[in-house]
Amino acid sequence: MPGTPNLCGLILAAGESSRMGEDKAMLPWPPPAPGAAPRPGPTLLSVAILAFEPFTRLVVVVAGSNSQAVGVAAGACGAYMVKNPNPQRGQFSSLQVGLNDALSRGCNSAMITPVDCPPLSANSLERLCESFQRALAQGIWAVAPENDGKHGHPLLVSREMIAQFLDAPVTANAREVLHTHAQRVAYVSVPDSLEKAGLNTPEDYEATAVKTSSAER
Repeated sequence: MPGTPNLCGLILAAGESSRMGEDKAMLPWPPPAPGAAPRPGPTLLSVAILAFEPFTRLVVVVAGSNSQAVGVAAGACGAYMVKNPNPQRGQFSSLQVGLNDALSRGCNSAMITPVDCPPLSANSLERLCESFQRALAQGIWAVAPENDGKHGHPLLVSREMIAQFLDAPVTANAREVLHTHAQRVAYVSVPDSLEKAGLNTPEDYEATAVKTSSAER
C-alpha cells in the first residue's frame, strides 16, 4: 500500500451548507451536466472516501446535524463517522473532534480535507504521500498540494502538528496554526488544478458542472 503507516483519512463534513442550500457532502460528483436532472450515484463524500482509502489505514468522517445521512453514506464506503456535538463552533472544532478520534483509533498522522474540496487524482495523492514520508525525516510536520501558486487540500500532518492543532483554542483556525509553524510546512507541486477547491454556493457548483461538461467534450 502506498500510504504512510497509521495515516488516517479525515473528511470534515459537519458544516450546515447554508450558502449551498443543501448538504454539500451529498452533492452528486462529478456534477450533472447543466440542465440535466441529478441521478443516484457518487457524491462529494463518497468520492473523497474512496480516493483516500488506498493511501490510508482508515477514513473518518466528521458530521454534525447531518450525522444520520453522513453515517449511512460513510458506512457504505467502509469509513467511520464521528459526530461533532457542537458544529456551530466552526470547522476547527470539527478538525479537533476528528483528530482526537483518529488518535483513539491508533493513527499517528492524518490526511485532512473539507468535504467541499473535490479529491485530487490518485497520482497527486501518491505524490503527496511520498513527499510526506520524506518530509518527516527532515523535520517537516505537514505537507499540502500546490499548483500554479495556489494551495489546496488535502493537508497531511504528523503527530507533532496534530498536537499543535489540539492544543490551540477552539476559536483558532488551521491556517493560523500552520502560519505559526510555517517553517515546518512544505508545499508539493501536483499536476491537478486546485481551482475547484471550496464549493460554497450553487453558483460554484454550477460553474464546476459547466467546466466538467466542457472538458468531457
